[in-house]
Amino acid sequence: MKEHDVCEITCVDNEKTTRVQQQLEKDNKIIEVTKLFKALSDETRMKIAYALTLEEELCVCDVANIVGATTATASHHLRHLKSLGLAKYRKEGKLVYYSLDDDHVKQLIHIAVTHQEEVASRE
Repeated sequence: MKEHDVCEITCVDNEKTTRVQQQLEKDNKIIEVTKLFKALSDETRMKIAYALTLEEELCVCDVANIVGATTATASHHLRHLKSLGLAKYRKEGKLVYYSLDDDHVKQLIHIAVTHQEEVASRE
């Protein structure tokens, strides 16, 4: 059986491919963006990030309860999101509250969720 989603002949646009390759080599942000998507590819971290789009901020205990994890596990995931610049925290007495770092993070998550809803509706 033949695949129909592959070029049947090799035809490379050297000008275009060279331009894109140079841009990719020059733009080392790709590595950091890859780390961001790797972090969000974990189901628990994605649940946490999505929960933080639904509520402005949540304490670690609330996050643990929402995702069905221990506070230690939730805290570990939240620290990972923070280390990548996706989340931030503030301490109030004995409680630690996390929120998403900025609107770009919220937009990324909303776009991904909306995209998935659209894909699911086409099936």
